[in-house]
Amino acid sequence: MTVLTTTRLQLQPFDDHHYDGLRALNTNPEVMRHITGRPETAEETTALIARVKSAWATLGYAWWALIDSESGRLIGSGCIQNIERNPANPLEIGWRLAPDAQGKGYATEAAQAMANFAFDTLKTKELVAVCHPDNTGSEKVMQRLGMTYRGVERWYNTDTTVYVMTKDEWRQA
Repeated sequence: MTVLTTTRLQLQPFDDHHYDGLRALNTNPEVMRHITGRPETAEETTALIARVKSAWATLGYAWWALIDSESGRLIGSGCIQNIERNPANPLEIGWRLAPDAQGKGYATEAAQAMANFAFDTLKTKELVAVCHPDNTGSEKVMQRLGMTYRGVERWYNTDTTVYVMTKDEWRQA
């Protein structure tokens, strides 16, 4: 399991000690509005951590807790995973942040570290990012990363805005 470090963040693979922070994040209606549309249950948070720990063990990539280096607080989460958790699908980069951490560059900072991991360590040739069409904040992060708009596609049982980036495009961004 790989810990990533940026100027302001430590990206730690999900573990049981992240439960309280993830629970606070994933029960926040503002955070979940464009993801599932509803707060996560306690059982779902427990299952999420177990699923992510298993993915790290078998695949070598999954979700990270985004920890503010100064305060030690979990301010969000980010991932490299196969879209819809199906190994036949392309690798997806994604993130979610607590409302008080949004708009401060944390998502871009974490996404840059995760993209480096995907391209340099996992040797992927392409990354895909998806978001709810109304999630303009996430779409702006995709644009800041140098990703290219591909259109609206159906993922996770909903229409999503899709951006893509190849390894070569990442190196030029």
